[in-house]
Amino acid sequence: MKQRPQQVQRMIESRSIFGHGFLALIALLVIAALMSGSLRALVLVVLVLIIGFSLGLLLGRRRESVTGGETALDTPSSGLNSSHFSARFLDSALKEMREGLLVIDADMRVVASNRAARNLFSDLNDVIDSRRLTELTRNPAIYDAFLDAVRGKERTGVKVETYGQERRVFDLRVVPLRSTNGHGSGGAVGVFFDVTRLERLEIIRQEFLSNVSHELRTPLTSIRALAETLENGAIEDHQNNRRFLFIIQKNADRMHRLIDDILELSAIEAGNVKVKPEIIQLHPLVEDVIASLSASAVARKITVDDLVDRKAEVFADPHRLLQMLTNLVDNAIKFNREGGTVTIRHESDRADRIRVEDSGEGIPAHHLDRLFERFYRVDRARSRELGGTGLGLAIVKHLARAHGGEVIVESRFGEGSQFTIELPHNITMKATASATLNV
Repeated sequence: MKQRPQQVQRMIESRSIFGHGFLALIALLVIAALMSGSLRALVLVVLVLIIGFSLGLLLGRRRESVTGGETALDTPSSGLNSSHFSARFLDSALKEMREGLLVIDADMRVVASNRAARNLFSDLNDVIDSRRLTELTRNPAIYDAFLDAVRGKERTGVKVETYGQERRVFDLRVVPLRSTNGHGSGGAVGVFFDVTRLERLEIIRQEFLSNVSHELRTPLTSIRALAETLENGAIEDHQNNRRFLFIIQKNADRMHRLIDDILELSAIEAGNVKVKPEIIQLHPLVEDVIASLSASAVARKITVDDLVDRKAEVFADPHRLLQMLTNLVDNAIKFNREGGTVTIRHESDRADRIRVEDSGEGIPAHHLDRLFERFYRVDRARSRELGGTGLGLAIVKHLARAHGGEVIVESRFGEGSQFTIELPHNITMKATASATLNV
């Protein structure tokens, strides 16, 4: 093989060094962009990539002119045209971006966009390049942000809402582009960050804090008022002082249950509660639930029927299943008619289903979709009177899902309610456990 000219060899080495340096620059820019959250930094990364690949710094040209002649060089391009590769690379990168990228010129026409941006204007069948921005949207927030950027003003934190099949919220950030001669505007680059989920979580957080403060304030107000009454002389009122102390204790217990449920639910939602499913006998567990709630059932003259087969088995964490069933049966007793019935059944086909049925007043249909939300109550006054925290069903929902299952409610107003815990089978684990038990 003919040895390469020394000049060519030096060129290859220079290119290799420069290429590695360019890769290092890209890495540093990406890290800086992610750390700073700056749109300018993100745009700079894109521009450097465009320049770098266009010049062939990473892949090299297929041929180099050396000392007036053409000498073929072996490069990582493997015969691919670097410009063609650059275009494909950038197109692929833009397509995979979750954020919508929109580039307009000084005349407010779209000159470049990616798939995420085109999805924002889906009624246009993905054809948005070369169209004026006013043809794409009537949303004044979008138009004003790009117009300001074209005039040289960077815009960040612009809230954009879209209403299609579902409401979506975007944080739009737009920066101006200078013209090639450095004078005047060359257009603008805008990035749409989808913050729908973040906004939804923020709303949930605010509602949660509002509900917690309200739920704690109610018993605290009662405790404080009664304590002041006792302090002002009622402690000597032997006919009422014990009643006041009983109410204080009742409200303190309510706060304790509320705090316990909040901590429990927070731990479950954070994934800090690990379920440890195993093959368990269902009937003894149901009997334990009934025994623990017998005093409440007797007080309201409620009959609790256990129709679970004595040989029934389920694959679940025994402690967590006990917790779920206790919550459901407790509710079925509390919100039942005096002298009513509660029935517990088990079915097994594609999954194990444990049903808790009551003969109460039922739940109006418009409440069913929100029944498992935190602090949601059909009858707030009655729930507080009965000592409910408003978190029991939310805990049941999350524990069922932690098992890979679900909890379902069916109810008709005036005809009672039925709550079903649905748990998946684990055939392999069941077979293994049964074999172990039979040894």
